[in-house]
Amino acid sequence: MMRSSASAPHTELPRSDRTRPTRRFLLYSLRPLARFAIRRRFRVRQHHHDRVPTDGPVIFACNHVGVADGPLLAIFAPRPVHALTKEEMFESKLGPLLLASGQINVDRFNTDPAAVKSCLRALRDGLAVGIFPEGSRGAGDLRRFHRGAGYLGLVTGAPIVPVTMLGTRDPGGGSNSIPSRGAIVDVVYGEPFTFDPVPWPRTKEQVERSSLLLREHMLVQLDQARALTGRELPGPLPAADAEPDPDTGVTDQGAP
Repeated sequence: MMRSSASAPHTELPRSDRTRPTRRFLLYSLRPLARFAIRRRFRVRQHHHDRVPTDGPVIFACNHVGVADGPLLAIFAPRPVHALTKEEMFESKLGPLLLASGQINVDRFNTDPAAVKSCLRALRDGLAVGIFPEGSRGAGDLRRFHRGAGYLGLVTGAPIVPVTMLGTRDPGGGSNSIPSRGAIVDVVYGEPFTFDPVPWPRTKEQVERSSLLLREHMLVQLDQARALTGRELPGPLPAADAEPDPDTGVTDQGAP
């Protein structure tokens, strides 16, 4: 039987045709209400949202300074975002809401093929996926950089839009702190970065090299976001509040 063109991308390796699509209804329907509620507490300023492709697959690669980054990305991005979210969050009271809103459960400390295939399913369906290359929350300066965004870009060829969050954590604040009432949060969308898709099998060296190229691009976009807004990153988390994160980033073994 001839496969339809719509299903063909899902049969490419790694296959995603047997992966259940991410849930979408709640993510789409709750965004206006969530925006209204958040704006009652603090102001969110978005910059260069016109850089985000209006259709087709897109990967949002965001720096990570505080607990508010993920929700703000999912709620305020020009397109609804299915974000990779650490599995510990799904074990909390927020778990049912995260599942119902199409967020993607990921095990950060072990290879997680299910999370990868969920991302590929969404991208091959023409949706937006969000990823935090730094892994855990921290200074937001991209000092640590994991391979996930580069890998997804290599597999799909989807444009990767850097996102810089500024103001989601006050200097000296803990990883679970949120902006104070009346604060301003800046969300800056950078110039998209695109890889030519690389066919199966993809080597570790290809993924690492691509990840380093993406990191360099995102560092430039980060500097431009700071210049645009006149704001600085909050600095590292308090020593007692640092989140655990595996030493598997491309910058963890002495890479530039």
